[in-house]
Amino acid sequence: MKGFKELVTEKEIRLANMLSQSRSSVFLESRGYIRKSLAHLFNLDPLDIPLEAHPSQPPKLPKEMGYISISHCLDALIIIWNQEKVGIDIERSDREFKYGKIAKKYFHNNQSLHESTYSRKKILNQWCGIEAAIKLDKGSLAKDLKQWKYISDTKTLFHKGNNLRVFLSQIRFYEWTISIAYENEKYIKHPQIICNNLNIF
Repeated sequence: MKGFKELVTEKEIRLANMLSQSRSSVFLESRGYIRKSLAHLFNLDPLDIPLEAHPSQPPKLPKEMGYISISHCLDALIIIWNQEKVGIDIERSDREFKYGKIAKKYFHNNQSLHESTYSRKKILNQWCGIEAAIKLDKGSLAKDLKQWKYISDTKTLFHKGNNLRVFLSQIRFYEWTISIAYENEKYIKHPQIICNNLNIF
């Protein structure tokens, strides 16, 4: 993230001032990037975008302007916009974590995974997909992680608590794994990348 802090509102600056220095910087950078991207999409001034984006909450637009979702990892930020509900997650493809422990704790009832098939890549893909679905549903990891069933063969996810089914598109892009969750299957085939390599337009 290289700096769009000048594209944020006074309200966003006030919100940032209540955060730690590191969180404040990420908050302002990400909101600046959202405004820059949506300004390009809607042909508006970035500061005229009616964005509600509070810390630790999913950013929101007025319903008639569609839906956005964001995710960031150590060295990247990704933003997605769609006319219907959407969720996105990005992870470093080489991320090291205790995938066996996570699989046993959270995914042991998932028929698409068996102990003999545990691998870092499979668990990372599943985790990334479920995070995207949670963002689409405006849920939380703590409450919903065990509720989502990941079906790798059909690239779908099913929420056992509210019977929600979502479709998943998973992309390997340079050093990152990206998951995009949609309620409507027609959106999963051709996501359009309008900016990449951390450079905007």
